[in-house]
Amino acid sequence: MFNDTATPLSLLTTRRSGKPRDLVAPGPDAAQLDQMLAIAARTPDHGKLSPWRFVVIDDRDALSQLLADAYRAERPQAPRGDTDALDQFARQAPALVVVLSAPVTTSHIPLWEQELSTGAATMNLLHAAHAMGFAAGWLTGWPTFSDRVRDAFGAAPERIAGFVFIGTPGRPLDERPRPDLARIVSHWPKAG
Repeated sequence: MFNDTATPLSLLTTRRSGKPRDLVAPGPDAAQLDQMLAIAARTPDHGKLSPWRFVVIDDRDALSQLLADAYRAERPQAPRGDTDALDQFARQAPALVVVLSAPVTTSHIPLWEQELSTGAATMNLLHAAHAMGFAAGWLTGWPTFSDRVRDAFGAAPERIAGFVFIGTPGRPLDERPRPDLARIVSHWPKAG
């Protein structure tokens, strides 16, 4: 399913996030997902620390149960129906990768640089999915910030950077407004 007719620039200018709830089968097979993750790992990484990890979710029932249990433990007064949205979250798209920021705290490389590298690795994963003919969506939300959820995949000081859902768009992807370059680009020093 590799998109070998597209140029690198056209891939960069056409990549859009897919809404995970709209991503359907087929998703990447194991070899394709491994290739995506290998591409994701080819990211700027000061100190060669690999301050990120990828967890491929193979059992959506187990993920749904984890999210429900963690939510109830953290919010015991919440109505039982509140976990329905978490079940839907867990079951979106054919493939799901949890990206963890895994800082090397003994390194002299600043934490900020390590976190930026995690974001770059996640973006590379999104680009790899697109280049291989899939769409992907990077979500955060409550599960991302839950220590109980994080502890199922790692331990502090690791943090969940996001959940990356991958599949085939079930409908055309939306194009969102992009920032006006005049607003976000400046030159230094300013002329006269």
